[in-house]
Amino acid sequence: LMLVIATGDPRPISRQIVDGVRMKIATGELQLGVQLPSVRGLAQQLTINPNTVAKAYAELTSEGWLESRQGTGLFVATPRQRLSDDERERRLDDAIGRFVNDVIPLGYPPEEVQARVAEEFRQLAPRKIA
Repeated sequence: LMLVIATGDPRPISRQIVDGVRMKIATGELQLGVQLPSVRGLAQQLTINPNTVAKAYAELTSEGWLESRQGTGLFVATPRQRLSDDERERRLDDAIGRFVNDVIPLGYPPEEVQARVAEEFRQLAPRKIA
């Protein structure tokens, strides 16, 4: 599991792990049934506290991204709608609001921002299909 933890990122390390694993699952880079490293293994790989990994794994499991199999570890869970429609809508609104507030001060024209966002989606789409 190749995750990059950025020390300058304002998000806590556990949030970076959760976001990274979610993205890898959502884009198909981590496929159904793939086993994730143990808590201790990922902690050693990232040189972080195992409690941080355990916290991230617990959140991913409670949200349905991962499933725990007794005695064997954590695996990518069967896809399902993990959030209610209202929660998905709320999170999308929050993410767009943060994005817009970060981008407007940069002074790019809206058309360029939209084109670059569309290109990012195009780059992610083939991984999801493959």
